[in-house]
Amino acid sequence: MSVFSKIKNTFSVLKSVDIQAIAKLSEKVDLSEVMKSVGDLDERQLAGLMRMLKTKAKKGQHKLPPIDGDFYDLSLKLTPEQRKIQLKVRNFMEDEIKPIANDFWNRAEFPHHIIPKMAELNICGMSYEGYGCPNQTFLMEGVMAMELARVDVSISTFFGVHSGLAMGSIYLCGSEEQKQEWLPKMQRMEKIGAFGLTEPNVGSAVAGGMETTCYKEGDEWIINGQKKWIGNATFSDLTIIWAREKETHQVKGFIVRTDNPGYKAEKMENKMALRTVQNALITLTDCRIPESDRLQKCDSFKDTAKVLKMTRASVAWQAVGCARGAYESALKYTKKREQFGKPIARFQLIQNHLVEMVANLTAMQTMCFRLSEMQDQGILTDEHASLAKVFCSMRTRDVVSRAREVMGGNGILLEYDVARFVADAEAIYSYEGTKEINSLIVGRAITGYSAFVS
Repeated sequence: MSVFSKIKNTFSVLKSVDIQAIAKLSEKVDLSEVMKSVGDLDERQLAGLMRMLKTKAKKGQHKLPPIDGDFYDLSLKLTPEQRKIQLKVRNFMEDEIKPIANDFWNRAEFPHHIIPKMAELNICGMSYEGYGCPNQTFLMEGVMAMELARVDVSISTFFGVHSGLAMGSIYLCGSEEQKQEWLPKMQRMEKIGAFGLTEPNVGSAVAGGMETTCYKEGDEWIINGQKKWIGNATFSDLTIIWAREKETHQVKGFIVRTDNPGYKAEKMENKMALRTVQNALITLTDCRIPESDRLQKCDSFKDTAKVLKMTRASVAWQAVGCARGAYESALKYTKKREQFGKPIARFQLIQNHLVEMVANLTAMQTMCFRLSEMQDQGILTDEHASLAKVFCSMRTRDVVSRAREVMGGNGILLEYDVARFVADAEAIYSYEGTKEINSLIVGRAITGYSAFVS
């Protein structure tokens, strides 16, 4: 090969590296002089230069993999229609919620202006039949919970309380007349719902220790008591209130209109998690409710439990979304953050943390995917839902902790998002049944012995 051919090949490689870079280079150096210098190289020197340039070309062509927490490509199991819905919700969360999430979380205020926009997604009552609901699968309901929590767990919780707990109570325990009156309006988010079960003195033991009471007087029910941690209740149009009948001691459910005399909701302050969610302390003082607003198909706490079982799967999916949001934020950060002259994603210890995170996340996703399949098949039990809630809420804690760790000091700043996920994971860990209570439900199922205190 002639020297001219070698020079031609050399500049052919240079051209493949970056044409714009060559143009800039010509402004800084005399390319004819460079060609002359290359022509003076011997075979060994020229071969070394060629190797160096080819290596540079390969590096320039290297593309980093996308930021994606779906490591096992579970989205491929969705139908094209389901995938379209998923991406529609994801785009909404990225475009409308992500830019404002930290600000509203920090101020502990709710962005009421997003409700009409959210209504346009047509995802309320995702798995319900009729009443304007989408009539999709429980799997899609779970995927939606994940997509919402992936950006903002507070918005996911607001939606879960309204669409899952409040609408679900009416859907499962209400009469046909009650369903017709409320579900279409709630599906369109024209009326917002809340769910009042937990009390100041009773959380895990609410099934047997509910202190809120009710009794019937003519065609009305009189309710007295308090409810605590009730999401959406500071601005909801209705709240599902559960109370124990004085005479029979059976739990009854009521649709309480929040402008009703005797109903008072006070915003809870100074929370360290889910700050955007408007939790309230509700006080009911001789609150009179007509018989027509009593949930007609609720006769005991077993009926309340049906609602909780249905929504517990979505809470497990929320945990997945929280973990995924933290993981993806951390992974993106490690690819951009440089220390010692290179991105920290190139360091072994950082990669170990990232692998632990994606392993936990993938295990959670596959568990929830199967959980929702069982729900769609009608074979879901309390213990199935409880195991997912236990495992996913625990693993989420680990994922967000590692996400915060790989970000160093920046991990505690809201602007990097992970700090919010770290805090919100603590709420997921506790609500819809604590780790201990859900563990005892699973323990009873696998041993045949109940370890609950009687």
